[in-house]
Amino acid sequence: MLPPFGWTTALTQWQSAPAVTALVLLFAALYLWGTVRVAKRHPARPWPVWRTSLFLAGLAVIVIGTESGVGTYDDVLFWDHMVQHLILIMVAPPLLIAGQPITLLLHASRNPVHTWTKRVVRSKVASFLTWPVFGILAYAAVIVVAHLSAFASYADTNRVAHDLEHAAFLIVGYLFFLPIIGREPIRWRLSYPARFVILVLIMPVDTFTGLVLGYGSASSPGVPTGPRPIWAPAPVQDLHQGGAIMWIAGDGLMFGLMMFVFLMWSQDDRAAVSGHGWFEQARRENLAALVGSHPGPPDADAASPASKPQATRGGIDDDEHLAAYNAYLARLNQPPKAGTN
Repeated sequence: MLPPFGWTTALTQWQSAPAVTALVLLFAALYLWGTVRVAKRHPARPWPVWRTSLFLAGLAVIVIGTESGVGTYDDVLFWDHMVQHLILIMVAPPLLIAGQPITLLLHASRNPVHTWTKRVVRSKVASFLTWPVFGILAYAAVIVVAHLSAFASYADTNRVAHDLEHAAFLIVGYLFFLPIIGREPIRWRLSYPARFVILVLIMPVDTFTGLVLGYGSASSPGVPTGPRPIWAPAPVQDLHQGGAIMWIAGDGLMFGLMMFVFLMWSQDDRAAVSGHGWFEQARRENLAALVGSHPGPPDADAASPASKPQATRGGIDDDEHLAAYNAYLARLNQPPKAGTN
């Protein structure tokens, strides 16, 4: 019997998962090989170290979720099983996506691997799998089926089904978050408001699942069965704790990803240059309204357009608009004329 679960046992009670270890080492080796190839081919522009760190961190999270104490106790404690699920579907996939493994493969490979990779990424199958609508449906289906159907009890007693469940969480999480936070060369290019809407739409799935588990009974799917250590909570209590984790931690992680999307939006140079960013668009409209009916000083038009720097012509921030705006501010600071209110 395992000792009581805690921080110490979570770090010391490791289990062997040869398939997971082999795959993680293989992907890590291939990724590092790609970074070395890019550094040799483009010495002035090596692959970013922070992307490599995030990808390796995603692989480490997979190992922690399946082989550390979190994976060791997932057959004993339902709430720990829920923590494992959140790690595999909401923590590891975003880290792997941030590493941009597909882009790295395109930069590091040559023909025929390079051409084959582009064909796969642009294929109809890849376009369908990365379609945001498919990602939403797949995410909702895997959450509901894995926790609220008879499969939850079956996976608790069948090791193969349990391992396939883990793989499904990783794959679905990757496909769901790829068009939302990824920058890979896939077909779909979502606007930032659309990304927010998708995350808002999917959050009730975690909330609903957590509430159903939180109010479940002894006959609910997923209730731990079989012999339990004396220190473990009662099966129904364990189920309720797992529901609370799904509800609170799941929504918390999703909200954190929303904030990350907002950060991406605020730092997107393309959105700022094109005027599609909220703040940039509001600034431009406000400036245009202020100076639109207040032309600048006469000498502002003296210079021909050809004499102005190319970088400052043809936009709301050119020299003419800035001169008109300065003149507008100067008029605001002038004292009122006598006889006016």
